[in-house]
Amino acid sequence: MSRDLDQQAIDVLRQNDRGGFTVPTARLYPYQWNWDSAFVALGFATFDSDRAWRELELLLEGQWANGMVPHILFRRNDPDYFPGPSVWQTPSHADGGGLFPSGGISQPPVLASIVHWLVQQDGNIQRAARLFDKVMRWHRWYHTDRVPNGHSVVATVHPWETGRDNCPDWEIGLSAMEIDPDIGVYERKDTDHVDPTMRPSKEQYDKYVTMIKFGRDHDWDQTIITNDGPFVMADPGIHFILLRADRDLLALAKRLDRADAYSEIENWIELGVAASDTFWNDDVGAFTAYDIRSGKRSDGFSNASALCFFADAGSEYQRGRTLENMRRIQSKVRFMMPSWDPDAPMFEPQRYWCGPVWPQMNHIIAKGLNEHGEHQLAETMRMDFAVLVEQSGFYECFNPLTGDGCIGAHFSWTAALWLAWASPRNNAVAA
Repeated sequence: MSRDLDQQAIDVLRQNDRGGFTVPTARLYPYQWNWDSAFVALGFATFDSDRAWRELELLLEGQWANGMVPHILFRRNDPDYFPGPSVWQTPSHADGGGLFPSGGISQPPVLASIVHWLVQQDGNIQRAARLFDKVMRWHRWYHTDRVPNGHSVVATVHPWETGRDNCPDWEIGLSAMEIDPDIGVYERKDTDHVDPTMRPSKEQYDKYVTMIKFGRDHDWDQTIITNDGPFVMADPGIHFILLRADRDLLALAKRLDRADAYSEIENWIELGVAASDTFWNDDVGAFTAYDIRSGKRSDGFSNASALCFFADAGSEYQRGRTLENMRRIQSKVRFMMPSWDPDAPMFEPQRYWCGPVWPQMNHIIAKGLNEHGEHQLAETMRMDFAVLVEQSGFYECFNPLTGDGCIGAHFSWTAALWLAWASPRNNAVAA
């Protein structure tokens, strides 16, 4: 069975390969996505190291002059997707954008960690060295352009930037904003391809498009968007992924003998560790999303809450409370780790980030758990993912109660993480 699934996973990656970069899945997501490509590289690394590095190199072709790596690279216009390049209207290369149109926001910066892991696997210092300065600039952008005036925590300006699009975490910020009456009539494409009950609501989408319009109206000036945009929250997912990525970037700098970068990265790490308490909600016993304008914190445990182990953040007390929540949640579901607490309001086991199990999140959560000695829970998550794939196939995410696949089929990061993490034959990359 594992051999057949290994080959099926390789076939999914090859079928979604568009000549050096990979789409998440055909039609539903027809472009190159930022953190998707990072995780996809782990899968390619199990059978084609050169192709793994190429995925990351092509992702960084879209980097803006200010250092931001966009969440989507529109290498061609595909009318099957909304919102496409004509809606985002980001700057051209001459005006400070990447080599081609892109989204105007970023995504969780897992890339430095992936580069570090690939070097650990294949020792390709030369390929890593060529990427280092670009990744360093992206981290610098996060630590400057995405930190609002008067604050010390990295912000997010659109739920899509977090990768956890419609998670209930964002309801504080969404409820405080108005829909721009001039967003116009638009036609969603996502609900043509998948069950609408698994996707964000119409009201949520109107607000997402309102945020895009604000960025477009301000020529994608990231300082204005971060300080004055309609949505400004702090995401524990981005925070913990960036803190871990800073740690991995420092390790990479030392391996590359880039002493010129040490002090700047060490300062980022120090600031990130100190800022972690911003997210702590003692009533929930978890790190939760934080609304920068109102000072409110969300009231549910998400899979991002569990990333404190991955970041090596939080006190012994905070990590202990986090584990208590994870074990309570484990008793409520068949498969770990749901994206939202099944005991919290707004839990829906099949609606995108309101409940389903997400392979890429589980992979890095489990990695952090292993590094903190929680091997049994980490192995449970790995084996749960294996059973989900064996039962339902390579879906984008999975119902934590039934194991049914949700949203996109033949999904690239699911295939990649089967190869790199769950397969009995190829799990060395994520060890």
